[in-house]
Amino acid sequence: MRGKAIRIAAVTDDGLNISQHFGRATYYAVFTAEGATVVKRELRSKVGHVHFASHEAAPEHDDRQAHGFTPEARDRHTQMVAAIQDCQVLLARGMGMGARLCLEQAGITAILTDVADIETAVRAYLRGELVDHTELLH
Repeated sequence: MRGKAIRIAAVTDDGLNISQHFGRATYYAVFTAEGATVVKRELRSKVGHVHFASHEAAPEHDDRQAHGFTPEARDRHTQMVAAIQDCQVLLARGMGMGARLCLEQAGITAILTDVADIETAVRAYLRGELVDHTELLH
């Protein structure tokens, strides 16, 4: 008997390693798992900061407020998350607080990991062993 399927996305630039920053990554590696078994893997394009460079209306980092909470940043994060609306979990090695909030509002649990290898991180998550390193938030 198979368990309920779960989709786990990881931000990546090469399909093998988890990117160090959610906003700058160019792809999502998406894994569909049933129980502890991965049954499907796909690579999806991801909108990133580079797509918004010419539309930058406000500085990316503003010392007067937390990173990623301007209306422009919220809009960019929403566009970034659109490709993984069917996922329950997102793995990254770093992200801003605004991006994490956007993911949470979309019903996606963001986990910040120090594990670079995507396959290793996904297996650790499925075993319940992946640590969320919230110190990697900025």
